[in-house]
Amino acid sequence: MAYLKLYRDRLQYNYNHLKKLFADKDVSWGVVTKLFCGHEQFLREIADLGVTEMHDSRISNLKMIKRVSPDVQTVYIKPPPRHSIKSIIRYADVSFNTEFETIRLLSDEAVRQDKQHKIIIMIEMGDLREGVMREELVAFYASVYNLPNIQIVGIGTNLNCLHGVMPSSDKLIQLSLYKQIIELKLNIKIPWVSGGTTVTLPLLIRGDLPAGVNHFRVGEALYFGADLFSGSTIEGMRDDILRLYTEIIEIYEKPVVPSGDMGANPMGQTTEIDESLIGQTSTRAIIDIGQLDINPDFLLPVDPDVTIVDASSDMLVLDVADNKRNLKVGDKITFNLKYMGALSIMNSRYIDKIVE
Repeated sequence: MAYLKLYRDRLQYNYNHLKKLFADKDVSWGVVTKLFCGHEQFLREIADLGVTEMHDSRISNLKMIKRVSPDVQTVYIKPPPRHSIKSIIRYADVSFNTEFETIRLLSDEAVRQDKQHKIIIMIEMGDLREGVMREELVAFYASVYNLPNIQIVGIGTNLNCLHGVMPSSDKLIQLSLYKQIIELKLNIKIPWVSGGTTVTLPLLIRGDLPAGVNHFRVGEALYFGADLFSGSTIEGMRDDILRLYTEIIEIYEKPVVPSGDMGANPMGQTTEIDESLIGQTSTRAIIDIGQLDINPDFLLPVDPDVTIVDASSDMLVLDVADNKRNLKVGDKITFNLKYMGALSIMNSRYIDKIVE
């Protein structure tokens, strides 16, 4: 049976690395937990690191976080849907916002629940996902500044999340300047400029992060040590905190090329035949996961002799070449995962999750 394993000591190692990095740079940060899909045991592992701030994009996950660690500051990291306003105030201490009417509703509900709700106003900086347009920012800030039970604790932006626009010193300097403009025009202080995510870490590491950016939200770097600029692992960090273990359910030497009349498979794909491979064979293993659990493109076999052929809904076919390890039915095949692959596995109720 397939299972996902989280290695506690490796998680602690990466957390300590990031904690020191941010402390040395005098930058606040929180851990993005949406990868874990509200899984209680994995969230407890995050809480046990000593994390004081957790970010998530699902209300049910924030509810679980509050159950696991009532004192942690929870941050809802997308604009709140209006039908969820009551739950946002109940389970999120902070939320990202871009719409005046939504903030007004948050204010009304915060008054009803007798709570102070913090918000970060997100700014559109080029990636064209969520964010107030820059030329409207000062007026927008002024319009929500005096709403009761609403405390504006920062401005922020998201980059690289939709169209792949990368952060740069110039963009983040602009973000910092908006803070200064608002503070001067409205005679207020803005605590956070939340311009940092995993993709921004290389700028921080090499000293190119503008001084005004003082808050990060980090998930992928913690769990995968990812440097999203280079596509490699950040020096001194680990990429194997999460590993997927699967079981071989069939293994035979088979032809490399399929035979018979060819049509589209259930995914709508058609196979192109390479006639130069006709007559060749290789050892093919089938493992107990499929498209229902994960897109094969997000799987990274640990064994260099294993290559992924393709997957159907519940089975994935591997080419193990000449089977140097003498693999057999029941043996395990291990994978590292890309972020989106781990997210799929966490969301699959068919894959067990364990901690070592």
